[in-house]
Amino acid sequence: MTGALVFDLDGTLIDSAPDIHAACVRMLADYGHAPLAPERIQSFVGNGAPRLVERVMGAVGETTGHADWLARFLAHYAADPATLTRPYPGVPEVLEHLAEAGHALGICTNKPETPAREILRRLGLDRHFAVVIGGDSTAATKPDPLPLARAYEALPGGPRLFVGDSEVDAATARALPVTFALFTEGYRKSPLADLPHDFAFSRFDDLPALVNRALAR
Repeated sequence: MTGALVFDLDGTLIDSAPDIHAACVRMLADYGHAPLAPERIQSFVGNGAPRLVERVMGAVGETTGHADWLARFLAHYAADPATLTRPYPGVPEVLEHLAEAGHALGICTNKPETPAREILRRLGLDRHFAVVIGGDSTAATKPDPLPLARAYEALPGGPRLFVGDSEVDAATARALPVTFALFTEGYRKSPLADLPHDFAFSRFDDLPALVNRALAR
């Protein structure tokens, strides 16, 4: 049985935190601030660029000028979005396998659509995805179910599965609702037991068998 499989991007298919951190360091330097630790920046990822910048500003005591800070972050990130970003182990091979098996694949991320597409292109993953929905592609961002619904609307019918790594993804899947597979090695902040999910996996090599089980339910 084939299905419509939609993936989150950051912390699910790719470890993008190093490039996000680098762009934040450049943004902070523009305003005379020292870098924040990579782990601190990673903890701010998940709700899109505006919230990321808001959290960085809060961490250094800045309270005004959010639009300017956001513009600077987006410019820095767009200039260099994929130098340090890498797919998680097994991701390229598993995506190839899923596509060859006839599954329709899509992306639903809170990252802006343009850098999301550019990163996928640079990593050689873009050819697998029939649709890419970014944080600026619709009027809402996850955990609102609208962007995920739009992703599925662009894919053929059939059983649906959403693959993500975070509290935001779990809440989005529940809101739609849709079967949710949780990648445990991404950017989640809560214990595994606190995130509602139908399946969990820590190695992408295990995903094809999990997909078969999920779609047969």
